[in-house]
Amino acid sequence: MAHDTQLHDHDHDHDHTEHGHGTMGQLMIGFALAALLTIIPFALVMGEVDLSRSTLIALIMGLGAVQIVVHLVFFLHLNASKEEGNTLMATILAVLILAIVLAGSLWVMHNMNENMMPQHEMDRHIERMKSLQSQQG
Repeated sequence: MAHDTQLHDHDHDHDHTEHGHGTMGQLMIGFALAALLTIIPFALVMGEVDLSRSTLIALIMGLGAVQIVVHLVFFLHLNASKEEGNTLMATILAVLILAIVLAGSLWVMHNMNENMMPQHEMDRHIERMKSLQSQQG
């Protein structure tokens, strides 16, 4: 019975070494990349770089997406190994759902903005309503 316990403990230790949490060097690389991917967008905005607004937003969003990947790989240790297959697939599904929700929200907001009455027409309409109310009472 004692031999079985030792064998189980040995297997348990072996499992932890197979699914390592990365070396200190890997964590430092991840930290450096995450810091760099935070500093770059900040510098672009604070330095008032001569880029169009839409280009700057796209660049910042792209760097944010890269930072998400850095966090997943270096800190959450997500990889394509057979053991991590379910975790990777669940993450891909979550990203897909997030992208669908985000794209749908942006589409709805864009359409609402396009279909709103312009402010000058709204002001004219309000003035007309006020003049009709003053004529009636």
